[in-house]
Amino acid sequence: MRLVIRGGRVVDPSQGLDEVVDLVVEDGFVAGIGAGIGGKVRQSKNLEVFDASRLVVTPGLIDMHVHLREPGQEYKETIRTGLAAAAAGGFTAVACMANTNPVNDSRSVTEHMIAEAARHDTARLYPIGAVSKGLAGKELSEVGEMAEAGVVALSDDGRPVESSELMRRALEYSQHFDLVVIQHAEDLDLGAGGVMHEGEFSTRTGLPGLPGAAEDVMVARDLILLEDFGGARGRYHVAHLSTRRSLGLVHEARSRGLRVTCEATPHHLLLTDSEVWSSHLSTDTKMKPPLRSERDRLALLEGVADGSIDVIASDHAPHHADEKDVQYSCAPFGIVGLESTLSLCLDRLVRPGVIDLSRLVELLSCAPARILGVPGGSLSDGSLADVTVLSLESRTTLNSGRFRSKGRNTPFDGWKLKGRAVATFLAGRKVEI
Repeated sequence: MRLVIRGGRVVDPSQGLDEVVDLVVEDGFVAGIGAGIGGKVRQSKNLEVFDASRLVVTPGLIDMHVHLREPGQEYKETIRTGLAAAAAGGFTAVACMANTNPVNDSRSVTEHMIAEAARHDTARLYPIGAVSKGLAGKELSEVGEMAEAGVVALSDDGRPVESSELMRRALEYSQHFDLVVIQHAEDLDLGAGGVMHEGEFSTRTGLPGLPGAAEDVMVARDLILLEDFGGARGRYHVAHLSTRRSLGLVHEARSRGLRVTCEATPHHLLLTDSEVWSSHLSTDTKMKPPLRSERDRLALLEGVADGSIDVIASDHAPHHADEKDVQYSCAPFGIVGLESTLSLCLDRLVRPGVIDLSRLVELLSCAPARILGVPGGSLSDGSLADVTVLSLESRTTLNSGRFRSKGRNTPFDGWKLKGRAVATFLAGRKVEI
């Protein structure tokens, strides 16, 4: 099988490439890239040509933080619907968190996820294994057998690893398998009962506040543990980082040589706690960590621009409509994001010049591949031909009613945006959804 993606603007930060060229794929791998080389490929019945004129071609986008709910909560999302949502949003791969039912803390659950994803084959699925058995925070999971089965990282996301001793052991043991430990950074004592950011708008609404310090304290603790017990190979990643101070702690730790990375979400980059007030307590503004202050948001934008933040991830967290249609304090945390992330970033980050397109591809493709140690993030010769094609000029209106995901819980419903994905390719095969 051969594919030529002809005449697109190829943006690949891994090669410092941003120019109009052809991309040639043979048997699922990149076989060449250059101006006019597509015309030299011999015509045959096995040749597919995709006209990318006026379009942008990038390494396949990777969302390293999603919740696909299967097994156990298929009424919220399934692997099939989640991967269809990923492809529709321009993602060729996702890394899914372990808070399923049963928890992904064993070989059997990991293998089920991988097999189910292969059955649908619309996007790649990389399972993340639980740090602790049952996400109970007491006993380290069977890391070795999960690593053999295919997990790409460890995380109890949905909950923090509260125990300092357990986090120490996770940082030590994960080195044997070159797995990054991903932390949902929250001090549960400081954040107890909180449903939105503690500040002016929690006072206005009368809702219990969740202070930024709950995140900062946990990040500070973990960075001490990483420095003392992480050794030369220990790696630590802060999921959905949301505060100015946590970002400063990560930046300072990195300057001292610690192997620490972090991600931000589109909602923390674009919205603040004022949205809870202005939306009249819409439960689609309830997520954890909560929407923070404008000061925090501006710090995150600066971090995305200057490289302090490594990744943008959606934290895709679908819930059934009935679960969200309750009082704010009773609703579950989380929103969907697979089908909105790319367009939001193109329209609200790239178009106004907060970052350029190459930087966005780094955040959504190159860095996630590098941190997780998975194929992708590059279109260099011999690379796996996972490709995203996007249009910078196409206008789109986010319509949750048309999402491929089962989840409709988004604060961005109805937003009019410019820029979207128009195609994805897995190993050179165009994905049809």
